[in-house]
Amino acid sequence: MRYAARRGLVAMLAACCALAGCRDASGRGVVTLRLWGLGREGEVVQELVRDFERENPGIRVRVQQIPWTAAHEKLLTAHVGDATPDVAQIGNTWIAELDALGALAPLDRWVARSPTVNSTRYFRGIWDTNVLGDTLYGIPWYVDTRVLFYRTDLLAKAGYRAMPQRWAEWRDALAAIKRDVGPDRYAIFLPLDEWNQPVIFGIQTGAPLLREGGRYGAFEDSSFRRAFTFYIDLFRDGLAPVLTNQTVANPYQRFAQGFYAMWITGPWNIGEFQRRLPPAVQDLWATAPLPGPAGDSSGISMAGGASLVMFRRTEHPREAWKLIEFLSRPEEQLRLFQLTGDLPARTEAWERASLIDDRYAHAFWVQLHRVRPLPKLPEWELLTSRVIARAELAIYGRASIDDALAGLDRDADALLEKRRWMLQRNAERHAAGR
Repeated sequence: MRYAARRGLVAMLAACCALAGCRDASGRGVVTLRLWGLGREGEVVQELVRDFERENPGIRVRVQQIPWTAAHEKLLTAHVGDATPDVAQIGNTWIAELDALGALAPLDRWVARSPTVNSTRYFRGIWDTNVLGDTLYGIPWYVDTRVLFYRTDLLAKAGYRAMPQRWAEWRDALAAIKRDVGPDRYAIFLPLDEWNQPVIFGIQTGAPLLREGGRYGAFEDSSFRRAFTFYIDLFRDGLAPVLTNQTVANPYQRFAQGFYAMWITGPWNIGEFQRRLPPAVQDLWATAPLPGPAGDSSGISMAGGASLVMFRRTEHPREAWKLIEFLSRPEEQLRLFQLTGDLPARTEAWERASLIDDRYAHAFWVQLHRVRPLPKLPEWELLTSRVIARAELAIYGRASIDDALAGLDRDADALLEKRRWMLQRNAERHAAGR
């Protein structure tokens, strides 16, 4: 009976704990945060979170890993259903869309008094992807951009000891490689199902991409026309194969075989090249910042990566910020790099890991100081599919460059119709309130 009574008392105390909220040793309530991590990062962040909990015994973190392919839809569904997490990792191109829905909490006041997070410790172009207007909504967690991966032996055989920095010389080098490798091989791989390359070339020429505050497309602008023509001619002149990622079964094997000598791609491929290329080719590849129309200063690339955001509906903003701050420490970013290969967002982490002088990462260090954010509007993700479709028509000769660009502007104008209506309505409301 005594045992039964004791067991009943334990059960009653457990029920009270569930109703009143568990408490730590100091008697304070234990806060539970929900963190959504995407892809591989959603797996490894569990290791980082354990140290955060030891450092903050009054906070528990429940991590949910979500595949990248399902993350966008799940975030939107969670917002509609009032079920957003406290903190999440998101692609920085999603920030504009989530902000338009009113889902994200501004972070300026937290950063203003933070001893850990400071904009000067991040790559300027990457930090800017998280700023809409004058408001900060995300903290860069890891960074991404695009550089050239290339075969040093094939470039040297074509007569070039180093990667050219200007478009004109780079184009000559590509043509020289093509002459050397013959009709069944190519100078560069530019997958048709990627929008990044034509957009990056447009960024390099100073193309606005959109006009009137993101109300209309600006793809017929002369600066984007120059970039688009440069891109399309690489296919028309036989320098790039007309292939997609899906039609190349093993791009690493094809690179090793010399099917193409260059590939514009991202930092994840440093590890993939080291794992997948055969030993005979390991000393025959390198990375380089992108050439530009007028040399290195114009060799701009896109600012990408993932950021940590706090959701507006969180009931624990102080604790949520503590978690973001912890994951933003240089030492934690280094751990993330060691676990995933993701390049750190903080420059101190690069210095501590000697990444700046790394044989393959150095090109990314240089490139990350020359990046520009993509258009910050919710419709951008939809518009990229139209860039692919219109470019493909021009590559296959089914549309002239003029027709492709005119069609792209029509696509953009149609996708941005609701945006124009909302901006006009907001302007009218603002005028009426004066």
